[in-house]
Amino acid sequence: MSRLPLMPQATAVWLVENTSLSFDQIAQFCNLHMLEVKGIADGDVAKGIKGMDPISSGQLTREEIQAGEENLDRVLRMASSKFDVQQLRVKKGPRYTPLMRRHDRPNAILWLVKNHPELKDSQIMRLVGTTKPTIEAIRTRSHWNSNNLTAQDPITLGLCTQSDLDVEVQKAAKRAEKAGGGPVAARALEGTLAPIEETVPAAVAVEDAEAAAAAADDLDPKKVLARMIANAAPAPKETEDADAESEETSGA
Repeated sequence: MSRLPLMPQATAVWLVENTSLSFDQIAQFCNLHMLEVKGIADGDVAKGIKGMDPISSGQLTREEIQAGEENLDRVLRMASSKFDVQQLRVKKGPRYTPLMRRHDRPNAILWLVKNHPELKDSQIMRLVGTTKPTIEAIRTRSHWNSNNLTAQDPITLGLCTQSDLDVEVQKAAKRAEKAGGGPVAARALEGTLAPIEETVPAAVAVEDAEAAAAAADDLDPKKVLARMIANAAPAPKETEDADAESEETSGA
């Protein structure tokens, strides 16, 4: 994006009065309509505006103006700045809340305090656009309307989005993990499930391991073959003698 003069009309007034540049060149440089520049030359536009010298302000060089006067098809270029101007970062203020929704903020704050106590006051301020004293009053139940407050989801009320809330909750979870709460505490804040190793007692885990080992032992091919041979073996000798005696008795 090309830079523009600081005072376009005042610069155009000076260029019309002090140079032989074309209306089109001045209009392009000052980002004005050519008819507007023609009106400045005719005295119908920018009455009472004092011309500003773009050379003294460092926006144009004499060489650039002379080159433009010699070639009316040339597009004037802004002079490079001698100083590096850093862009100021605009600090974000509290979230804007529509007038019709502002009476719902205490209810939303109460919901956040109850359901997400891990959130800092600054995070709640970003979510619903409130102030720290109001949050403290609702947290300590010293708010003037505490008896009539009802916890309501700020997403349902339209005070913030689900993605905004998720971002703040994840930040709180990471903060809790760094503070020594460990991954279990962090997952609790994020609302995710922990692995079974962290939730099942050690004794139950041991029993499950023994049962799995027994099942694997039963499926061992050697032991399965041994059981099959044992089941197919002949009857014991005592059983054979008993059968022989019964046959002799019947023959007699």
